Amino acid sequence: MSRIANVERKTTETEIAIKMNLDGDGKYDISTGVNFFNHMLESFSKHSMIDLEIKAIGDIEIDDHHTIEDVGILLGEAFSEAIGDKVGIRRMAHAIVPMDESVATVAVDISGRSYCNMEFQFKNDKIGDMTADVIVHFFESFASSAKLNIYAEAKGANDHHKAEAIFKAFAKALKYAIKVEHDQIPSTKGVL
Repeated sequence: MSRIANVERKTTETEIAIKMNLDGDGKYDISTGVNFFNHMLESFSKHSMIDLEIKAIGDIEIDDHHTIEDVGILLGEAFSEAIGDKVGIRRMAHAIVPMDESVATVAVDISGRSYCNMEFQFKNDKIGDMTADVIVHFFESFASSAKLNIYAEAKGANDHHKAEAIFKAFAKALKYAIKVEHDQIPSTKGVL
């Protein structure tokens, strides 16, 4: 069973191509035009063991919102395509990841329904060259197009550490949730 997706999206604001392999080695080649976002996606790939190639060109001369939102949408679409019928997956998982003074907890459910609950705040408007509040919107966009539940909470003093702990915890939770461990649909409904 191959869990691979290649997706593209072109709008008047962005042009994005994503290749994803859920059963990879954590290899990545990511270019979004937003350096801190690249760093977060690279961390996600490495810690989830999901291979990712992302090429995004967006109107970052305006701001980073459209690029980050559209990458979230397309990454969710790629995930949805790659995960397929979900036969045998663990489905639900969580992870707690510390990073120095910060700690993040993320739980996911690959339920076929989208919901996103983010309980964290950042002190600064920017983390590196990325608008901090767009991080929540990235996860909302991913959850919506991937049709899964994401619950995340984080605390800490340093915005960089807090954001990175969130992306790493998301990576670990998703890594465990996509693991194939049986031959059934993990739902009493018989479908996800």
